[in-house]
Amino acid sequence: MHGRPRKPLKEEDESVLSAKAEKLRLLQSQFLANHQNRIYSKEALDLSAKLLENNPECYTAWNYRKLAVQHNLSQSDSDSVASLFDQELKLVENALRKNFKSYGAWHHRKWVLSKGHSSIDHEMRLLNGFQKADPRNFHAWNYRRFVTDLMKRSDEDELKYTEEVIGENFSNYSAWHNRSAILSNLLKRKAEGFSHKEKVLQEEYEHVRNAIFTDPDDQSGWFYHLWLIDQTVKNDAPLLVSSWPSRGSTITLNGHGNNRLHGLSLLNSTLSGTTTLPIILYFNQAVEGINSSTVAVKSEILKEDLVWKPLSVNNSSTAQVWVVYLKLGNMELQLSKTYSIEITIGYSAGIVSSNGYHYGYPSQIAFELCVQTAHTEPVEGQYPKLTSWKDSDFQKVDHFEESNFVASTDHHIPTTSNWCREAIDEEITNYQDLLSDCKIGKLTLARLLTALDLLSPEHDKRKKHTEEILKLYTELMKLDPTHSLYYKDEHSLVLLQQITSSEESLLPHCHYYKDATETNTSYVCLRLQNLLLSRMGSIKNLLWVQMLDLSHNELRSIEGLEAMQLLSCLNLSHNKLGSFTALGPLRSLKSLKVLNISHNELGSHSIDTRRYLCSSPLAHTEVFAWDRFEILCGSYSATKFWEAFLIFESLNLTDLNITGNAVADENFTSFIVKVLPTLKYLNDEEL
Repeated sequence: MHGRPRKPLKEEDESVLSAKAEKLRLLQSQFLANHQNRIYSKEALDLSAKLLENNPECYTAWNYRKLAVQHNLSQSDSDSVASLFDQELKLVENALRKNFKSYGAWHHRKWVLSKGHSSIDHEMRLLNGFQKADPRNFHAWNYRRFVTDLMKRSDEDELKYTEEVIGENFSNYSAWHNRSAILSNLLKRKAEGFSHKEKVLQEEYEHVRNAIFTDPDDQSGWFYHLWLIDQTVKNDAPLLVSSWPSRGSTITLNGHGNNRLHGLSLLNSTLSGTTTLPIILYFNQAVEGINSSTVAVKSEILKEDLVWKPLSVNNSSTAQVWVVYLKLGNMELQLSKTYSIEITIGYSAGIVSSNGYHYGYPSQIAFELCVQTAHTEPVEGQYPKLTSWKDSDFQKVDHFEESNFVASTDHHIPTTSNWCREAIDEEITNYQDLLSDCKIGKLTLARLLTALDLLSPEHDKRKKHTEEILKLYTELMKLDPTHSLYYKDEHSLVLLQQITSSEESLLPHCHYYKDATETNTSYVCLRLQNLLLSRMGSIKNLLWVQMLDLSHNELRSIEGLEAMQLLSCLNLSHNKLGSFTALGPLRSLKSLKVLNISHNELGSHSIDTRRYLCSSPLAHTEVFAWDRFEILCGSYSATKFWEAFLIFESLNLTDLNITGNAVADENFTSFIVKVLPTLKYLNDEEL
């Protein structure tokens, strides 16, 4: 552990351990019998205590103790309640002396104290003893925050304590982390002496500089420095950073789907054959409270209240992206008429970020909806054409129709203070000699340069440090292969930001797609293939995209694509997607018709079936249509198809390619055809 080589056990040590393990198995067997039969006698409790003192990591035993306490409380008088909880505290203390890093023990102690029947006077003395034995133990620091909150101990006093601990030893990551947690709270509530964020951060930069220059090879101070960079750059309050439709745009509805385009507009869009129009709000952080009270949508075509939905893959009520769908089929739209739609955001209180900050920059978005031709249902037997992703079917876009890329993606964002840019510049100067000598130094330099670009004036979209940042992450992949996946992700985010930040950089990736059977019909595809992307980013700049090619990359996840509500054609072939769970964001893409996931790693890895069987929140359970699944699955191996069913059963795909995956055998393709009744093409063959 921590780079220390393991020594082989001697023969006599092995025999001792074997006898100890046998004794523990017998003890555990007796305990489980008591647990199963709900026996909470003194003898049974003594047995569970003995088990936990020998093996504090037995979570089942800690849960049994909770059940036993609740059972015995119902049979105890008021005088014996405190004694009951004191016994639990003594047991936890004994278990912690056996294993100071036992999650179950620390959690049980929190549970006991939260019941309010025990004194907390002893807790700080106990903690001080444990923290002297191991000052870096994050369990103790986490518990300390819990106890100080119960004691109403001031954040200012705790901040002084962390300073004392750090002064004794700079190499204490847990103490630095605790300091960041306390400072975040002090800054949030603008406590006395902490109302000016810039002044506080300046002092912290100076404080951590002493630690870094004392021991540049220790990473604790460097990580705190990275936290300070983040605090310098970010806006605490939530901001609307993008939307679709964008301010001032015109959306044209073409019912027949024969839109002929001669140039590309990032501001205006033409939608073909659609019965719903999504309105997308993209914030800089996750928020809640998006509803008809906080976001008003006004237009003569609206006859009923709209329901906003968070686009979150984990079914959370808090999300960075929110959407509402205008049901065009229910509206009386006249041909060749233009309708105005106006959206006002944040004029009423209620939009709050996950960390408690309120939306403070009310904004307005107005766009026009033009009905060009009436929507017509497809003729029975007339299928959409097979989609090809060959290079020969694409032609580069020469120019954009208008020059308002900024208007299409950016909203009102408060001006960054000069201090922020000066602070980042100063940090680069201060660490010039250290930043390129070690991997954490290179990472810090990459973060500083990224921050500097982010803080640059809005009109400067060239991101002049991008090439240097990309070079640093490339060097880090070679220098520190253990964390190469992280560096690849960061490299991908920077590259995507560069590509999508201006018309000039985006244009080479925009292509017309031509249907070979109808040469007069074309629409635009954004081609981001062969870029070694391992992660998606800058989605806020891509909300307008309807056709996307991400083939021949290294994607293991497509997190973020759920925001691209206009997406109808998606190519994910030749990536490293290892499970259908990685395709979770597709479930939110109601317009998706064409999907190519060929030549990935689907079926090459084991499936965690517990997420569908367990009712525990820890299992990340999903709403699962068991009856339909069992009918479709038939005699096939159920475990092989669960994840695929969860992803595909809500989609309306017409064209799917899954060749080149371990999962794609005859049984699986037969199952997919049943799950997707709308499917017309499978693996480039007409059904």
